[in-house]
Amino acid sequence: MQEKDIKKLLEQVKNNSISIDEAAETLKDLPYKDMGFANIDNHRALRTGYPEVIFCQGKTPEQIRDIMCELVKKGGNIMGTRATEEDYEAVKEALPQAVFFETARIIAVLDERKKANGNLPTVAVVTAGTADIPVAEEAAVTAEILGNKVIRIYDVGVAGIHRLFDKLTQIREADVVIAVAGMEGALASVVGGLVDSPVIAVPTSIGYGANLGGISALLSMLNSCANGVAVVNIDNGFGAAYMAAVINKGK
Repeated sequence: MQEKDIKKLLEQVKNNSISIDEAAETLKDLPYKDMGFANIDNHRALRTGYPEVIFCQGKTPEQIRDIMCELVKKGGNIMGTRATEEDYEAVKEALPQAVFFETARIIAVLDERKKANGNLPTVAVVTAGTADIPVAEEAAVTAEILGNKVIRIYDVGVAGIHRLFDKLTQIREADVVIAVAGMEGALASVVGGLVDSPVIAVPTSIGYGANLGGISALLSMLNSCANGVAVVNIDNGFGAAYMAAVINKGK
């Protein structure tokens, strides 16, 4: 339940269009709903501005379906990350309006998706290589669902840095930049030294043996000498996009 829903409910009580008992019934699942296998945080949108997001990995398709069905009752955009096609099929049976972003591995039920226009805050999602795109798409789709316009700029890593320079005008227009890179993770530092926007670096697990499943990229990004660069966990496109949305929300 979001703040606007609470205000609407209170107005209805004030205007005597619903009774106090009816309002109490509507609010009975705040702050959370106990489903036995999960406690649904219905209060999160009120606290943070965004409803709970489901991390699908490790959950059964049936659990994901039931959680999404419960969250949808409260309105707003609902999403599940790290989802599979099997998860989506289970959700779609109960919620035909659900959509699946295959590359991003996100299931979403979009109640309030805003049109991408010049009035929305902007996030540029930039990748070093094509292999980083799945993580980048998790970030891009998440940012869009959370109400941002997204500029996708893929495969502009330091091995061919002229490609990055060709896109600098677009990147500099963004309110926040998400830099996604595996291997040695140098892209974040390069971008950080070229823009005046916050840069959120996402190390990916893409790379040969000494990449250590993304640890090399993570350490490079943490040790960046460029100012204004923050780092999230390995392959955490969702976390980067959420942070970008919070930054943009404050503008």
